[in-house]
Amino acid sequence: MLHLGKHKIERNDPCWCGSGRKYKTCHMRFDERLRKMQIAGAIVPDRSLIKNREMIDGIKRSAEINMACLDAVAKEIGADMPTEDIDRIVYDTTVRMGGIPAPLHYEGFPKSVCTSINEEVCHGIPDNKHILKNGDIINVDCSTILDGYFSDSSRMYCIGDVSDEKRRLVEVTKECVQIGLDAVIPWTFLGDMGSKVHEHAVKNGYSVVREIGGHGIGLEFHEDPFVSYVSEPGTEMLMVPGMVFTIEPMVNMGTDRIYQDEKNGWTIYTQDHKPSAQWEIQVLVTDSGHEVLCW
Repeated sequence: MLHLGKHKIERNDPCWCGSGRKYKTCHMRFDERLRKMQIAGAIVPDRSLIKNREMIDGIKRSAEINMACLDAVAKEIGADMPTEDIDRIVYDTTVRMGGIPAPLHYEGFPKSVCTSINEEVCHGIPDNKHILKNGDIINVDCSTILDGYFSDSSRMYCIGDVSDEKRRLVEVTKECVQIGLDAVIPWTFLGDMGSKVHEHAVKNGYSVVREIGGHGIGLEFHEDPFVSYVSEPGTEMLMVPGMVFTIEPMVNMGTDRIYQDEKNGWTIYTQDHKPSAQWEIQVLVTDSGHEVLCW
């Protein structure tokens, strides 16, 4: 249910969002519209998920570090590199710019970044044993904390002479993200966006992981809502201005079935060991559409 707080806000009271403006000129109409849609059966976001300008600016500053990390990886990544070196690049860049790597020690995760190669869907752990080879594709998933604000994005890197089959998977997955972004329209549903992502992947002969998806983010690493890319139009949470979440479909060349590494408890693989690809962006819903905060 929509949480409106313990006390009723009067028209001339300061708005709950922290803008300093009067409620009647800030979020009063927003709340009225949200309440009507909730009564009509829509899943609506709690006020805690709505980011104000100060929060958005903080997330953007965090994102500057996050994107700098992925840019730094792009300059050095290549064949014969152990994934431990990618972790070093991300850690050094993050710390040098004043940030904290969000994955480091998160629920026991031992490294500063996730490095997922070929059939590894996500949560690959960097080490000196995984050496990048010519023809590999790898997802580098980077997340940053700066002054309490979280950013998150990932990119795919093609190592050397990648097969046409793998390169097409990487390209179509990136197209899926763009199609999802184009569908981020205020006062429509996450299911509208997710269904279009899924449709494009399937049309190209691929499948999309069901169990793992995107998430809200900003004040915490993982916030509501869960963002599915196998959803139906008109379902899931309503997208409203001020929401921040990730678009990050995991697109598989074969089956959508996955399994977790029993030894490390983190890395997710495709069940048929065919390649998987993922790009991730962090998106703000605006009054007129959307803004990409981190990529």
